[in-house]
Amino acid sequence: MNPFASLDRVRVVMSHTTHPGNIGACARAMKVMGLSRLYLVNPRHFPSDEAVAMSSGAHDILDAAVLCDSLEAALAGTVAQAALTARRREMALPVREVRAAATELAQLLAGSPADVALVFGTESSGLTNEEVAMCSLPVTISTSDTYRSLNVAAAAQIMCHELRSAVASAPPSAQPAVDLAPHEGLESLYALIERLMLESGFLDRVNPGRAMPRLRRLFGRAGVESEELHLLMGALKAIGKQGPRQEGPDPLRGCAKTD
Repeated sequence: MNPFASLDRVRVVMSHTTHPGNIGACARAMKVMGLSRLYLVNPRHFPSDEAVAMSSGAHDILDAAVLCDSLEAALAGTVAQAALTARRREMALPVREVRAAATELAQLLAGSPADVALVFGTESSGLTNEEVAMCSLPVTISTSDTYRSLNVAAAAQIMCHELRSAVASAPPSAQPAVDLAPHEGLESLYALIERLMLESGFLDRVNPGRAMPRLRRLFGRAGVESEELHLLMGALKAIGKQGPRQEGPDPLRGCAKTD
Protein backbone atom coordinates (compact mmCIF):
# COMPACT_ATOMS: atom_id res chain seq x y z
CA MET A 1 0.00 0.00 0.00
CA ASN A 2 1.35 3.41 -0.96
CA PRO A 3 1.77 5.44 2.27
CA PHE A 4 1.67 8.68 0.26
CA ALA A 5 -1.54 7.96 -1.66
CA SER A 6 -3.42 10.55 0.38
CA LEU A 7 -1.24 13.30 -1.13
CA ASP A 8 -3.32 12.84 -4.29
CA ARG A 9 -6.11 14.58 -2.35
CA VAL A 10 -4.04 17.70 -1.65
CA ARG A 11 -4.57 20.81 -3.77
CA VAL A 12 -1.93 23.50 -3.94
CA VAL A 13 -3.77 26.76 -4.58
CA MET A 14 -1.90 29.87 -5.74
CA SER A 15 -3.98 33.04 -5.66
CA HIS A 16 -3.29 35.96 -8.02
CA THR A 17 0.32 34.99 -8.69
CA THR A 18 2.22 37.80 -10.39
CA HIS A 19 5.41 36.11 -11.63
CA PRO A 20 5.00 32.97 -13.78
CA GLY A 21 8.41 31.74 -12.67
CA ASN A 22 6.99 31.22 -9.19
CA ILE A 23 4.26 29.02 -10.61
CA GLY A 24 6.88 26.86 -12.29
CA ALA A 25 9.05 26.74 -9.16
CA CYS A 26 6.01 25.74 -7.11
CA ALA A 27 5.20 22.94 -9.58
CA ARG A 28 8.76 21.68 -9.19
CA ALA A 29 8.46 21.75 -5.38
CA MET A 30 5.18 19.87 -5.58
CA LYS A 31 6.48 17.13 -7.86
CA VAL A 32 9.56 16.54 -5.69
CA MET A 33 7.27 15.97 -2.69
CA GLY A 34 4.74 13.80 -4.52
CA LEU A 35 1.93 16.34 -4.91
CA SER A 36 0.35 16.86 -8.30
CA ARG A 37 -2.80 19.02 -8.13
CA LEU A 38 -2.15 22.69 -8.84
CA TYR A 39 -4.97 25.25 -8.81
CA LEU A 40 -4.32 28.81 -10.06
CA VAL A 41 -6.66 31.66 -9.15
CA ASN A 42 -6.43 34.47 -11.70
CA PRO A 43 -2.67 34.29 -12.38
CA ARG A 44 -1.33 37.34 -14.20
CA HIS A 45 0.62 35.28 -16.78
CA PHE A 46 -0.27 31.66 -17.55
CA PRO A 47 0.47 29.58 -19.56
CA SER A 48 4.05 30.81 -19.69
CA ASP A 49 7.37 29.63 -21.08
CA GLU A 50 9.02 31.03 -17.95
CA ALA A 51 6.84 28.81 -15.78
CA VAL A 52 7.82 25.77 -17.86
CA ALA A 53 11.51 26.65 -17.60
CA MET A 54 11.35 27.12 -13.82
CA SER A 55 9.46 23.86 -13.37
CA SER A 56 12.60 21.89 -14.30
CA GLY A 57 10.66 18.99 -15.79
CA ALA A 58 7.45 19.32 -13.78
CA HIS A 59 5.59 20.50 -16.88
CA ASP A 60 3.02 17.75 -16.42
CA ILE A 61 1.80 19.52 -13.30
CA LEU A 62 1.57 22.79 -15.21
CA ASP A 63 -0.29 21.09 -18.06
CA ALA A 64 -2.86 19.71 -15.62
CA ALA A 65 -3.22 22.95 -13.61
CA VAL A 66 -6.80 24.03 -12.95
CA LEU A 67 -7.51 27.70 -13.68
CA CYS A 68 -10.14 29.30 -11.43
CA ASP A 69 -11.73 32.73 -11.45
CA SER A 70 -12.14 32.86 -7.66
CA LEU A 71 -10.70 31.33 -4.52
CA GLU A 72 -14.17 29.99 -3.69
CA ALA A 73 -14.09 27.92 -6.89
CA ALA A 74 -10.59 26.60 -6.14
CA LEU A 75 -11.63 25.50 -2.64
CA ALA A 76 -14.95 23.90 -3.60
CA GLY A 77 -15.07 20.32 -2.33
CA THR A 78 -12.26 20.73 0.21
CA VAL A 79 -12.85 20.14 3.92
CA ALA A 80 -9.74 21.90 5.24
CA GLN A 81 -7.74 24.79 3.86
CA ALA A 82 -4.29 25.76 5.16
CA ALA A 83 -3.72 29.47 4.50
CA LEU A 84 -0.02 30.33 4.55
CA THR A 85 0.39 33.78 6.09
CA ALA A 86 3.19 35.73 7.74
CA ARG A 87 0.88 38.26 9.39
CA ARG A 88 -1.37 37.88 12.41
CA ARG A 89 -5.02 38.51 11.57
CA GLU A 90 -7.16 39.83 14.41
CA MET A 91 -10.29 37.85 13.59
CA ALA A 92 -8.69 34.74 12.12
CA LEU A 93 -8.61 31.32 13.69
CA PRO A 94 -5.60 30.51 15.90
CA VAL A 95 -2.45 30.28 13.77
CA ARG A 96 -0.56 26.97 13.66
CA GLU A 97 3.15 26.62 13.04
CA VAL A 98 3.81 24.79 9.80
CA ARG A 99 4.83 21.45 11.35
CA ALA A 100 1.82 21.32 13.67
CA ALA A 101 -0.46 22.24 10.78
CA ALA A 102 1.03 19.50 8.60
CA THR A 103 0.41 16.94 11.35
CA GLU A 104 -3.21 18.08 11.66
CA LEU A 105 -3.75 17.86 7.91
CA ALA A 106 -2.12 14.41 7.75
CA GLN A 107 -4.47 13.14 10.45
CA LEU A 108 -7.42 14.57 8.57
CA LEU A 109 -6.30 12.93 5.33
CA ALA A 110 -6.05 9.61 7.16
CA GLY A 111 -9.58 9.91 8.55
CA SER A 112 -11.51 11.57 5.74
CA PRO A 113 -11.79 10.76 2.02
CA ALA A 114 -12.14 14.42 0.98
CA ASP A 115 -9.65 16.95 -0.39
CA VAL A 116 -7.62 19.51 1.53
CA ALA A 117 -5.89 22.62 0.20
CA LEU A 118 -2.65 24.49 0.77
CA VAL A 119 -3.32 28.14 -0.10
CA PHE A 120 -0.68 30.72 -1.05
CA GLY A 121 -1.20 34.41 -1.80
CA THR A 122 0.36 36.94 -4.11
CA GLU A 123 4.08 37.66 -3.91
CA SER A 124 3.78 41.27 -2.77
CA SER A 125 1.22 41.05 0.02
CA GLY A 126 0.23 37.43 0.53
CA LEU A 127 -3.37 36.46 1.15
CA THR A 128 -5.99 39.10 1.86
CA ASN A 129 -8.00 39.05 5.09
CA GLU A 130 -11.00 37.86 3.10
CA GLU A 131 -9.03 34.97 1.61
CA VAL A 132 -7.69 33.91 5.00
CA ALA A 133 -11.25 34.04 6.38
CA MET A 134 -12.29 31.45 3.79
CA CYS A 135 -9.71 28.99 5.13
CA SER A 136 -9.99 26.79 8.19
CA LEU A 137 -6.33 26.66 9.17
CA PRO A 138 -4.07 29.77 9.18
CA VAL A 139 -0.44 28.61 9.04
CA THR A 140 2.83 30.41 9.58
CA ILE A 141 6.44 29.45 8.84
CA SER A 142 8.92 30.44 11.53
CA THR A 143 11.47 32.93 10.18
CA SER A 144 13.98 35.46 11.44
CA ASP A 145 12.38 38.43 13.19
CA THR A 146 14.57 40.81 11.22
CA TYR A 147 13.86 39.41 7.74
CA ARG A 148 10.62 37.57 7.04
CA SER A 149 10.39 37.82 3.26
CA LEU A 150 9.91 34.25 2.05
CA ASN A 151 9.40 33.53 -1.63
CA VAL A 152 6.03 31.92 -2.36
CA ALA A 153 7.62 28.91 -4.08
CA ALA A 154 9.99 28.46 -1.12
CA ALA A 155 7.01 28.56 1.24
CA ALA A 156 5.29 25.93 -0.91
CA GLN A 157 8.42 23.75 -0.76
CA ILE A 158 8.50 23.92 3.05
CA MET A 159 4.79 23.24 3.46
CA CYS A 160 4.79 20.35 0.98
CA HIS A 161 7.84 18.80 2.66
CA GLU A 162 6.30 19.04 6.13
CA LEU A 163 3.05 17.53 4.90
CA ARG A 164 4.83 14.64 3.19
CA SER A 165 6.80 13.94 6.37
CA ALA A 166 3.64 14.09 8.47
CA VAL A 167 1.77 11.75 6.12
CA ALA A 168 4.65 9.27 6.29
CA SER A 169 4.51 9.13 10.08
CA ALA A 170 0.74 9.38 10.58
CA PRO A 171 -0.76 6.16 11.97
CA PRO A 172 -3.71 4.66 10.07
CA SER A 173 -7.02 5.96 11.36
CA ALA A 174 -8.90 3.43 13.48
CA GLN A 175 -12.07 5.49 13.31
CA PRO A 176 -14.69 5.42 10.54
CA ALA A 177 -14.16 8.03 7.85
CA VAL A 178 -15.58 11.42 8.84
CA ASP A 179 -17.85 13.12 6.32
CA LEU A 180 -16.89 16.73 6.95
CA ALA A 181 -18.87 19.59 5.45
CA PRO A 182 -17.27 20.93 2.25
CA HIS A 183 -16.09 24.50 1.88
CA GLU A 184 -18.97 25.60 -0.34
CA GLY A 185 -21.51 24.16 2.10
CA LEU A 186 -20.10 26.21 4.96
CA GLU A 187 -20.02 29.30 2.76
CA SER A 188 -23.73 28.78 2.06
CA LEU A 189 -24.32 28.51 5.81
CA TYR A 190 -22.49 31.78 6.47
CA ALA A 191 -24.45 33.53 3.72
CA LEU A 192 -27.75 32.25 5.16
CA ILE A 193 -26.87 33.33 8.70
CA GLU A 194 -25.85 36.78 7.49
CA ARG A 195 -29.09 37.17 5.51
CA LEU A 196 -31.22 36.14 8.48
CA MET A 197 -29.37 38.50 10.80
CA LEU A 198 -29.89 41.35 8.32
CA GLU A 199 -33.59 40.61 7.87
CA SER A 200 -34.18 40.38 11.61
CA GLY A 201 -32.35 43.64 12.31
CA PHE A 202 -29.85 41.86 14.53
CA LEU A 203 -26.89 43.29 12.64
CA ASP A 204 -28.19 46.77 13.47
CA ARG A 205 -27.42 46.05 17.14
CA VAL A 206 -23.93 44.55 16.80
CA ASN A 207 -20.75 45.37 14.93
CA PRO A 208 -21.39 43.75 11.51
CA GLY A 209 -17.70 43.83 10.67
CA ARG A 210 -16.94 41.54 13.59
CA ALA A 211 -20.04 39.35 13.77
CA MET A 212 -19.43 37.21 10.70
CA PRO A 213 -15.67 36.72 11.29
CA ARG A 214 -16.47 35.54 14.81
CA LEU A 215 -19.08 33.10 13.52
CA ARG A 216 -16.55 31.81 11.00
CA ARG A 217 -14.13 31.22 13.85
CA LEU A 218 -16.82 29.39 15.82
CA PHE A 219 -17.72 26.98 13.03
CA GLY A 220 -14.08 26.68 11.98
CA ARG A 221 -13.22 25.32 15.42
CA ALA A 222 -16.19 22.98 15.44
CA GLY A 223 -15.27 20.76 12.48
CA VAL A 224 -18.84 20.65 11.14
CA GLU A 225 -19.89 17.38 9.50
CA SER A 226 -22.12 17.23 6.40
CA GLU A 227 -25.12 15.89 8.31
CA GLU A 228 -24.74 18.61 10.92
CA LEU A 229 -24.56 21.22 8.17
CA HIS A 230 -27.78 19.96 6.59
CA LEU A 231 -29.48 20.08 10.01
CA LEU A 232 -28.34 23.65 10.62
CA MET A 233 -29.34 24.82 7.15
CA GLY A 234 -32.77 23.22 7.43
CA ALA A 235 -33.42 24.65 10.87
CA LEU A 236 -32.31 28.16 9.92
CA LYS A 237 -34.38 28.17 6.72
CA ALA A 238 -37.44 27.05 8.69
CA ILE A 239 -36.86 29.77 11.27
CA GLY A 240 -36.40 32.34 8.51
CA LYS A 241 -39.78 31.44 6.97
CA GLN A 242 -41.52 32.26 10.26
CA GLY A 243 -40.64 35.92 9.89
CA PRO A 244 -40.01 38.34 12.77
CA ARG A 245 -41.55 37.33 16.07
CA GLN A 246 -42.62 39.44 19.00
CA GLU A 247 -40.16 39.34 21.84
CA GLY A 248 -41.47 37.58 24.90
CA PRO A 249 -40.76 38.51 28.50
CA ASP A 250 -37.15 38.60 29.54
CA PRO A 251 -36.50 35.28 31.34
CA LEU A 252 -33.77 36.93 33.42
CA ARG A 253 -35.89 39.84 34.62
CA GLY A 254 -35.81 40.02 38.41
CA CYS A 255 -32.64 37.95 38.64
CA ALA A 256 -29.70 39.44 40.46
CA LYS A 257 -26.39 39.56 38.64
CA THR A 258 -23.69 37.56 40.42
CA ASP A 259 -19.91 37.91 40.17
